[in-house]
Amino acid sequence: MTDTWKIATVDDAARARIAAARLAAAHGVSTVERTRLVTALSAQLRQSLVKGGSWVMTLHGTPPSADGGPGRITVALAAAANGSAGKPSWQASVAVEEPGRGESAARVPRDRKAFADALLSADEDTSRILDRLSEQEQLVSFHREELHQTNQGVLALHAELDAAGRVQRELFAAERAARTEAESARRRLTFLADASAALTASLNHEEILDRLPQLLVPGYARSVDVWLLDDDVRKRSPRPAAAVAAARTGRPQYAADRPGGLPGVDDLPPSALHPDQPLLCIPLPTRHAPLGVLTLTPPEDPWGPDDAVMLVELARRAGTAIDHAQRFEHNRDIAETLQRALLTDLPTTPGLGLAARYLPATHGLNIGGDWYDAFKQPDGGLVAVMGDVTGHGLRAAVMMSQLRTALRAYAVDGGTPGQLLTRLHVFLHHLQPDLYATAVIARFHPDESTVTWAAAGHPPPVLRTPGGGVRVLDAKPGAMLGIPLHQEIRDHTAELPPGSTLALYTDGLVERRAEGIDPGIRRLAEALGAQRTVDLDRDLEGAADRILDPMLRDSQRDDDVCLLLCHVGDTGAHPGPGRSTA
Repeated sequence: MTDTWKIATVDDAARARIAAARLAAAHGVSTVERTRLVTALSAQLRQSLVKGGSWVMTLHGTPPSADGGPGRITVALAAAANGSAGKPSWQASVAVEEPGRGESAARVPRDRKAFADALLSADEDTSRILDRLSEQEQLVSFHREELHQTNQGVLALHAELDAAGRVQRELFAAERAARTEAESARRRLTFLADASAALTASLNHEEILDRLPQLLVPGYARSVDVWLLDDDVRKRSPRPAAAVAAARTGRPQYAADRPGGLPGVDDLPPSALHPDQPLLCIPLPTRHAPLGVLTLTPPEDPWGPDDAVMLVELARRAGTAIDHAQRFEHNRDIAETLQRALLTDLPTTPGLGLAARYLPATHGLNIGGDWYDAFKQPDGGLVAVMGDVTGHGLRAAVMMSQLRTALRAYAVDGGTPGQLLTRLHVFLHHLQPDLYATAVIARFHPDESTVTWAAAGHPPPVLRTPGGGVRVLDAKPGAMLGIPLHQEIRDHTAELPPGSTLALYTDGLVERRAEGIDPGIRRLAEALGAQRTVDLDRDLEGAADRILDPMLRDSQRDDDVCLLLCHVGDTGAHPGPGRSTA
């Protein structure tokens, strides 16, 4: 379908515009596309009228194809030449999806009233477009408000996320700081525990003084000086005023050009002896007064408050360890002096040789209650004693001395071994109700070929016969001395031909924690049986050493060891028995 309009006046242009709009509407062109087409045509028509002359507008409509392809409406405008249209100066087209509804574009009213209605109704598309535009503007405004609200929510979310991130970073930083502080605290506590163990492992105060610098340098101090107030040699050297103040007041002092701010520590001006370096002077406390002063110079990193608290605690423990070591050394010296005084020479008796060994424990206070003794009775008999007071230290040594003295006093009046032990039992129970002892007494008499013995809670004597046979005199002993029990301790008698040897000993020789006492007694019997009779006759002292060596080879020596050998010789007087300690 093709329609043509000649345009020379405004009315012609209006009719052509109306025809194009109706044709597009008849073919189902959308309002928007139709309005665009008509608006573009109106602009070209206005330009053509301005230019003047005659123009020709051609409307060509192509329906949709049978295979579903879209149709088109084409509008062309060309100048009229020689009564016909020339080459189009403008052309536009729109696609159509449905065939026309039969209305002809040429049916444009020509009377003025109908023409005015048609012309005015041609702007209905514009009105619809404006309405739709208004709707779209409202929709855009609505979406713009939604977008604004969304943006506000996004901004608020970003602010919350930023605040959460800031809080999380602060928490991470606090966690790192707490972890670092916990690690530092763990390191200080570990150091304090290890240092305390090292300080209390020794009972020699000089060793403790030597260990303090080894523990503190370089982690907690550049240099360490320990000043003991009762040390006459070290007391003569000049001391910083801060150390003197610490000794006098019992409070830690910090001497530097600026306050240290350390908890529990007094600040003082710099030391005149060491003006260029800070000094931390901590007293070494005891129960009554400071024992001395520990003076430290700072390591590479200055001391913090926690370091100061830890160092003060370490000084307290060091002071306690030094005080305990000095008390131990004092008590040990007294006990050793007392025990050495009690280990008297053994008597000489015709036909009876004596050899003794005493070895103090190698751990702890090396003085215990073990003792041996041998003395004559008025009737010519000889009493050999082996005893052990429970415990160690000065108290055990004093009790041992009292028992030894009491036994000698009782023996002057005579009496058998069992009677003597019974009297000792009563004596100890009344003298020290909370202290106990074990003992064994053997009595030899030159007119008798037997030995009379009695034991109270003590390991049994071991007897070697002249032929080398060994037996343990394990007849039932009495209970320990001093226990709250009335007892009459019995005597026992064994044959003692010439060449026989009786061994008295304490449990430190035969007892091992892992196996008890019986295996040790068997080893002693084997060692005694391995000695030759001729060697026992000639060198009883050497025999004592030969017996001790295998017995002590695997011993921890955590208890005193006593051994007393009593050997009946084959002839005459035995050469000079005596006392030996090691």
